[in-house]
Amino acid sequence: MKTDPAGVLTGVHYLDGDYACGEGAMAAGCRFVAGYPITPSTEVVERISQRFPMMGGTFIQMEDELASMAAVAGAAWTGSKTMTVTSGPGFSLMMENIGLATMMEAPCVVVNVQRGGPSTGLPTMVGQADMMQARWGSHGDYELIALSPQSPQEAFDLTIDAFNLSETWRVPVMFMMDECVGHMTEKVVIPPADEIDIVPRRLTDKKPGEYKPYEVNGNQVPEMARAGDGHRFHTTGLTHDERGYPAMTVECQEESVSRLMNKIRLNADQIIRIEEEDVGGADVVVVAYGITARVARMGIDMARAEGVKVGFLRLIVVWPFPEERIRELAKEIKAFVVPEINYGQMVLEVERCAYGQAPAVLVPHGGGGVHDPADICKAIVEAAR
Repeated sequence: MKTDPAGVLTGVHYLDGDYACGEGAMAAGCRFVAGYPITPSTEVVERISQRFPMMGGTFIQMEDELASMAAVAGAAWTGSKTMTVTSGPGFSLMMENIGLATMMEAPCVVVNVQRGGPSTGLPTMVGQADMMQARWGSHGDYELIALSPQSPQEAFDLTIDAFNLSETWRVPVMFMMDECVGHMTEKVVIPPADEIDIVPRRLTDKKPGEYKPYEVNGNQVPEMARAGDGHRFHTTGLTHDERGYPAMTVECQEESVSRLMNKIRLNADQIIRIEEEDVGGADVVVVAYGITARVARMGIDMARAEGVKVGFLRLIVVWPFPEERIRELAKEIKAFVVPEINYGQMVLEVERCAYGQAPAVLVPHGGGGVHDPADICKAIVEAAR
């Protein structure tokens, strides 16, 4: 299915990542956004609020981030594609209702333009320290999906992918941009509407009275219905049965929560996306994501100039994590080098999956700026010895 042409600003543009993300959301068919202003993400919804009146979309500036996430989860049940936008402190406030959206299986996209933390931290400067929070921030057992763009072009392209993934797996998708990508301005090519494939909302064709919002099919992803279409159903954050009604039993907990986990875990191969360069025959493989992936390439080039065989693995989909690929590479190389604008988050996943077969060397950075490529080069050279 193709997207509504009214939401596609076809052509070649000079956009920052925040604006490109907003354009990607509209091109994907998003027509409801609720949010609360917070640096450095505000430009995403500024763009959307200007453009929505031309396509029948609704933007609401909510009183806070808790209400923003609640509105998005609820609006998903009207049949709308929905999104909210925030940064670190607001992301923390959203976590309870991200868990609610996960339990309700409400498809939506949560954009986090990361900044330096903790607490208020560095509102206008870059960070990457929310990556583990994206996966583990809410309580209980659940699985979700997270992506990380490295450029304004990817801010457009991957936002569309985020909506497609949310519709395919009926799950909240985290869009983990960072301040540098959000505020850098580059060429962004937006294709014609009929060249953009989007995944539509998978609505039930059952008659009113027959529909159950959590009745599964072959891939463990239930169909949805629109509120107001005559279907009688219930949705809640409580452990529930196929009808959506609370069911406080061990058996129902096992059935419902295991399905929330397995619909992502058992289909991880269809979701995971990585980019690899020159990993065959490499002594060291650099693993990076977001803006750090671009800086890492400069460090890799410097290390290659010193004669080191270096490969590169970029995380495009960060969660679920590419465990199998890391395990395979760990058998073939001397070490992984993982630069991050934090003091060690995704490096822990690399270390876990490497099973001690190859060390994972962190190149940390506290935030506020990007790495010096020379520091990444130094870590690569030392790891190759």
